[in-house]
Amino acid sequence: MKEDFNKNLKVLAQEIDVNLNEEQIKSFYEYMNLLLEWNEKINLTAITEQNEVILKHFIDSMTVLKDLKDNQNIIDVGTGAGFPGIPIAIVKKNCKITLMDSLNKRIKFLDEVINKLELKNVNTIHSRAEDMGQNTLYREKFDIAISRAVANLTVLSEYLLPFVKVGGMCICMKGPDIADEIKNSDFAINELGGKIVSVDDFELPNSDIKRNIVIIEKVKNTPKKYPRKAGIPSKLPLA
Repeated sequence: MKEDFNKNLKVLAQEIDVNLNEEQIKSFYEYMNLLLEWNEKINLTAITEQNEVILKHFIDSMTVLKDLKDNQNIIDVGTGAGFPGIPIAIVKKNCKITLMDSLNKRIKFLDEVINKLELKNVNTIHSRAEDMGQNTLYREKFDIAISRAVANLTVLSEYLLPFVKVGGMCICMKGPDIADEIKNSDFAINELGGKIVSVDDFELPNSDIKRNIVIIEKVKNTPKKYPRKAGIPSKLPLA
């Protein structure tokens, strides 16, 4: 099982131009085992088969590595079971990663992963994005805000853009068919100080699973009234 895991992860990572060393592969294997162990106690993922975890969680998370630079300060908003933040942290040890989630039981899981994998470049925050986005310790302090499968672009931009410095980027990891979502998010992204600079559509390696990565550049400061109070962005999206 472990040999199959090692080989499959390494080969698929090479398909997206990521060359993993033995230490990194070992970390991913330990991460998977912790994920599956904790998943029996709390709901972390519906994906539990080894090759599916590799492709749909680990490889999918690593597809954003090409958009990252060394020594960046990154926040993963609504990280859930740690995707994409933990895979990024395993590969890019010189980046500082903050994992944020609103459920404390997920944060406890992530703290154990960080401890077991000895990830010195990662910390966790138990909070909603709307609350931390107004906190001066975190507001406009990050080079990158990233999120995977959290909300539509209109809502997501209100979660992410307040965290990013002017000149930084939001990386939105999305599924297929997002043309309407992009069109409908124009007002919100502009209002919050952002501008879409690229949309990368692709398939995960050796599969027909379609993905999109939308990159929003922070071109001006976010008005102080955003993000609005917890729950409002999803109930009353900017339009």
